[in-house]
Amino acid sequence: MTDTVISSHKKEVVIGFERPFVVIGERINPTGRKLLAAEMAAGDFSRVISDVQAQLEAGAHMLDVNAGIPLADEPAILAETVKLVQSLTDVPLSIDSSIVAALEAGLSVYKGKALVNSVTGEEDRLESVLPLVKKYGAAVVAISNDETGISQDPNVRFEIARKIVNRAADYGIPACDVVVDPLVMPIGAVSTSGRQVFELCHRLQKELKVNTTCGASNVSFGLPNRNGVNAAFMSMAIASGMTSAITNPLHTEIMTAIMGADVLMGHDQDCMRWIRKFREVPPAGEGGEARGRRETRRRRVEA
Repeated sequence: MTDTVISSHKKEVVIGFERPFVVIGERINPTGRKLLAAEMAAGDFSRVISDVQAQLEAGAHMLDVNAGIPLADEPAILAETVKLVQSLTDVPLSIDSSIVAALEAGLSVYKGKALVNSVTGEEDRLESVLPLVKKYGAAVVAISNDETGISQDPNVRFEIARKIVNRAADYGIPACDVVVDPLVMPIGAVSTSGRQVFELCHRLQKELKVNTTCGASNVSFGLPNRNGVNAAFMSMAIASGMTSAITNPLHTEIMTAIMGADVLMGHDQDCMRWIRKFREVPPAGEGGEARGRRETRRRRVEA
């Protein structure tokens, strides 16, 4: 079975077929968050600090860090954000940018083995990102599109993923360090997008033997009750073989669906994480009284 090990300077997280699902918190991302973008551009990271704490408290295992702010010095801001987040937590990070210089800036200050988000099947992207991944000993998210765009044919997306895995091997990057994103399209616009992802996750695990991730919230874009759709999608994706996702851990429905899927997939030994999370605590005094009654019955039997 394939294990992808991501680490900080103190802690490892393992993404794997027979392991609990890995939640990568998506909140440290200024895209669509005008206030956060303005604050980060001005050097104010107070909202980043609160986002780190909130996501960890909600159960995130890793954090995605993005600093994509128009007209700002993205490499410098991303490096500063990576250093800040690593000073606040020991969970591993996904360093997220479409700009190669920003990826390198983030990797150069990162302590541990990062997850680079991301590389596509485009030739120039492969030639610029994969050497960085190798240089810094990182793992990489491989997005299954190329110069032709995003195909609606799962077979085409699978072959792009295969191409990226093979090209990574040419640079000395093993398949276990390639985490494929099969690309989640909005179900409201592409009615087959869910089935496409489920089919791809199954094939990627069985044929390429690679781990998978996605931007999970994309599936519900434009729909009401997005969290309900996202939660259903996560359960079905996990059953199809998906092993991690970049998502918002602050949404209880999603985290509950993920934990429930881990139980049903046999990835929560003896259901202990579920029990610890949801077991009802007896009212004060009730537990002691029940225990006392059991002890009295035991003594009577022994007598």
